[in-house]
Amino acid sequence: MSATASSGPVGIFGGTFDPIHLGHLRTGFELLQLLSLAELRWIPVGDPGHREAPLASAELRLAMLRAAVADQPGFVVDDREMRRAGASFTIDTLEELRAELPGRPLCLVLGMDAFLGFTRWRRWQDILALAHLVVAHRPGWERPMEGELGGLLAARGTTLAADLHAATAGRIYVHAVTQLEISSTGLRDIITSGRDPRFLVPEPVRTIILETGCYARAP
Repeated sequence: MSATASSGPVGIFGGTFDPIHLGHLRTGFELLQLLSLAELRWIPVGDPGHREAPLASAELRLAMLRAAVADQPGFVVDDREMRRAGASFTIDTLEELRAELPGRPLCLVLGMDAFLGFTRWRRWQDILALAHLVVAHRPGWERPMEGELGGLLAARGTTLAADLHAATAGRIYVHAVTQLEISSTGLRDIITSGRDPRFLVPEPVRTIILETGCYARAP
């Protein structure tokens, strides 16, 4: 499936972002530059059908995300999953984006931990017909060499960023990103215990967290 005229691939970085933190942002920034993405779309999930509900409201998570990426060219917030009724699934978002951007390469960003569970995603077989997978690899996670995922990597894997420009979908690109040991779960624990999240989140995000008390421990 060759790519028609475009100004570069569109990256897609989804998640609950509860809250967005510097680990997310550094990964997105590195991939934006490395892959020469035209833009990286940050898509916060509204109703995650696969996990428990986020602690912060959709409105606050969206506000934090917008504050976090406001000054970075190429970062775009896309709130379609928050506007969609019912549970959010990646396949639905990719089908919408493919209809809107028929000739553009789409690059779905996910961590190696998420990739290891890829075959449990809804309609996972159809995802590679709609987008490339860009797997952000960190130390401590082993690349699958056997089984269904090992076969998928052998058949579709590439080490060339140019391959993500040459076709609209279908390849898997694994790249090691800077290791920042920050998790949203650990960050929420820090905040609920009364400690300051400074230097773990962008300062505008920290301001929203402290002013709204959205992660404060219930009395």
